[in-house]
Amino acid sequence: MSWYRAAGGDLVLQLHVQPGAARSNVAGPHGDCLKIRLAARAVEGAANACLVEFLAARLGAAKRDVAIVSGAAARRKRGRVRGARRGPEALWPGA
Repeated sequence: MSWYRAAGGDLVLQLHVQPGAARSNVAGPHGDCLKIRLAARAVEGAANACLVEFLAARLGAAKRDVAIVSGAAARRKRGRVRGARRGPEALWPGA
């Protein structure tokens, strides 16, 4: 399974998140997920907010159009991005 798929104009992402990194970036593939390191700690939703902001910036979408569909309290998450101006390749390391 790929780490992303299109679903009716939305982009659905399978992510493995590592909070508490020195800076937010994409680490690369992690099984059937894309591993993302986040600068925020996993305290009171800070890491989830950081993830939403990171995805919105990288994919050219508004923060309100990025949602964590499942796994809000886990490292493995599924995100949904509506109206992304850039494709999933914008998340790939070095993009």
